[in-house]
Amino acid sequence: MRNPYDVLGVAKGASEADIKKAYRKLAKDFHPDRNKNDVKAKDRFAEANSAYEILGDAEKRKQFDRGEIDADGKPRATGFEGFGGGRGGGFDFEGMARSRQGGMGGGMAGGMGEDIFSHIFGEAFRAGGAGPGGQRGTPKGDDVAAELAVTLEQVASEEKLRLYLPTGREVDVVIPRGMVDGQTIRLRGLGQSAGPRGEPGDALLTIRIRPHPRFTVDGSDLRTTVDVALEDAVLGGTIRVPTLTGAVEMRIPSMTSSGRTFRLRGKGLPRKDGSAGDLFATTAIVLPEGEDAALMEFARSRRGAKAA
Repeated sequence: MRNPYDVLGVAKGASEADIKKAYRKLAKDFHPDRNKNDVKAKDRFAEANSAYEILGDAEKRKQFDRGEIDADGKPRATGFEGFGGGRGGGFDFEGMARSRQGGMGGGMAGGMGEDIFSHIFGEAFRAGGAGPGGQRGTPKGDDVAAELAVTLEQVASEEKLRLYLPTGREVDVVIPRGMVDGQTIRLRGLGQSAGPRGEPGDALLTIRIRPHPRFTVDGSDLRTTVDVALEDAVLGGTIRVPTLTGAVEMRIPSMTSSGRTFRLRGKGLPRKDGSAGDLFATTAIVLPEGEDAALMEFARSRRGAKAA
């Protein structure tokens, strides 16, 4: 991993706003959705995310500037200069051994080896499970947020979709039954890495259902408007009603008015229990295009009969 300042192209003294602006530009330029055939762009996108994970976090940025963590966010091992002894800032194994064991006679017994490395590496060593009593919980990477826009047809068919995460990783997901617009699901282990000894974070995926030109969503039910010819409305008959899986035939009774609603069971969206919602079709009577002499004559005679 390169120096995160170099990755984002900002100076070490850059403001938070400048860092965020630089990151957003890189994320936009190299997003996998815009560079599907460019492998290098995907790598640059992931690199920019990793750099911003450090510089976008005030505490991590301070740790990096002080040399406490590296460009991958991992703790640095410090104090190894002058390892053979001397006083030039070298690490005093003997002094620490005396302080913990009352002299060097104890050698590495009693967990002193664990304490030496815990002193060098800090909690990162203990969190990795170093020796008896050293386990203090596995470190966990940061969660990442992502959005996925889906169509009603994709929700109904439970289609497998390709998702590009902010980490640069690509995964296939199937929309769970019963999902509604704006709902967030947790994809475990698909967040930021916590290093070789840590547990990765999760991806928090928010589902956005795209507006549909024909259907509106009401929970697991769908609503639509279906055109009915005048003669079918008067005499009754069979009409075709669109659904998410193709048009179906529905019989309407004679003298059906506009605004009458019919239920088509099981033609809505899938529910968590495996069932499906319903489709409510509301009729809209459509008059014939152009002038219809017979219809005009019928209307005149009917109007005259009512006036008499």
